[in-house]
Amino acid sequence: MLTQAPHSLPYVSDARRAAPHPGPATSRPGYWRRLLPLLALLACATRVPSFAQPLWNPDEGYLAVQARMLAHGGTLYETVVDRKPPLLPWLYEAVFAVFGSQSLTPVKWCAVAAQLLTAVLLASTARRRWGDGAGRTAGVLYLLVSVGLNPEDAQAATFEVFMLPWTAAAVWCADRRRWGWCGAAVAGAFLTKQTGAAVLVPVAWTLWRCGAPRADVVRCAVGVTVPILGAACATDPAGFLFWTVTGSGAYASFTGSELHVLVRGLVNAAILGAACAGILPPVVRVLRIARTGHGELWLWLASSAVAVLAGFHFFGHYYLQLTPPLALLGTAALQILPRDRLVHALLVSVCCCGVFVGWGLLAVRPDLAHAQRVADAVRARTAPHDPVLVWGMHPETYWLADRTPATRFLTAGLLTNYSGGRDGPQVGERWAVPGTWHTFHTEFTTRPPALVVDDSRGDPYGVGRVASLRRMLGSYEVIARVDGAVVYAPTGSPQASAAGRG
Repeated sequence: MLTQAPHSLPYVSDARRAAPHPGPATSRPGYWRRLLPLLALLACATRVPSFAQPLWNPDEGYLAVQARMLAHGGTLYETVVDRKPPLLPWLYEAVFAVFGSQSLTPVKWCAVAAQLLTAVLLASTARRRWGDGAGRTAGVLYLLVSVGLNPEDAQAATFEVFMLPWTAAAVWCADRRRWGWCGAAVAGAFLTKQTGAAVLVPVAWTLWRCGAPRADVVRCAVGVTVPILGAACATDPAGFLFWTVTGSGAYASFTGSELHVLVRGLVNAAILGAACAGILPPVVRVLRIARTGHGELWLWLASSAVAVLAGFHFFGHYYLQLTPPLALLGTAALQILPRDRLVHALLVSVCCCGVFVGWGLLAVRPDLAHAQRVADAVRARTAPHDPVLVWGMHPETYWLADRTPATRFLTAGLLTNYSGGRDGPQVGERWAVPGTWHTFHTEFTTRPPALVVDDSRGDPYGVGRVASLRRMLGSYEVIARVDGAVVYAPTGSPQASAAGRG
């Protein structure tokens, strides 16, 4: 049974706020022995839907294809590129090396472990501040709300899920004044996804608030910079800087389909709000209480909200970054409310979680079915060693077909700036990542793909609107149409001859 802290939270002096949070006055033996199985069971239960589909979104497909390319001698930020930092491609590569690359199930189990670790760190932080009951509450609340988005966003084993343990670890270390490890956790968050660096805001506030000596500031700074520099040196320093920081100016723009993007943002915010229906009322209650000493938690939430806004895309999985600080703030609020509010918050959260888990189990993914049909067509018309080009936004097609991409650019988005339904004026060759078309043309001519699939299906990056690609396809002919996708083969090739006979 989750226990309740005293109903009133006394005024906390500045001196006490500046000191490390003391441990609870009493702590029952065997606390973690009892709590860990509960959290592990809940982590597994909430992520059951993740195993119901081969993959949930194109990010998983992108990572899977990247991992295969790396395993076959590719070099990150040179012959294998994306706008993301290196930790997750390396994790996929390592998992594939052990378990094979035909299934994402092992990676999905890693995602379960990442969610469990996040919950444990939040529970430990809450327990240190408010006692045993608060620790249980924080861990349970986090796992209940962690699936509160569209299943394609919440159940995928992608960047945010693996970023959150690092952010929770940074706050955990800052709470204990372990500044070197705190900096390393911030670096881990950034190296998983750039917006993970937002946790540096509450970390910096805690450093300032506790009056940390210069040596502690240096330890934290070293902890941040050394892993990042190490990752840059382990890849290609110039490429690392370009692909993770400086090369995405056009992508991080609000121009193009503004209404569509805003509606997406509001819808995803509403979905997460519904999932947090048990937490938000107590958090609002905290807003009316002065001097509660939770400044770093509010800053964590605020900086995470800024991270969600960054890039002006508002994809649902971005909102996962809000869930750890919301779980801690909800726990803090429940410590000063009557016990029945705690029970009510947990019951509401359990019910909401059940709805989202059910949604995940029943969800139908027409995009995945389309990618599987296209992959079947590609596999039937090519040999295992043949390079292919899928001109579209579904890199999972390469993974499903078990074929090698003919280019390092796994989506048309890198070459046209098309992303997430953005179809305004900033889509086309001129808005591509700088330098990509020259490289793409070189790859296309030196190792021509055995098959090209135009999977644009009427979107503004289609072959008819991209003059350079249209010229490259001058020596190709249409051999098939699969579920709206147009399949090309080199003129005179066995594939084209077979299509002609058909």
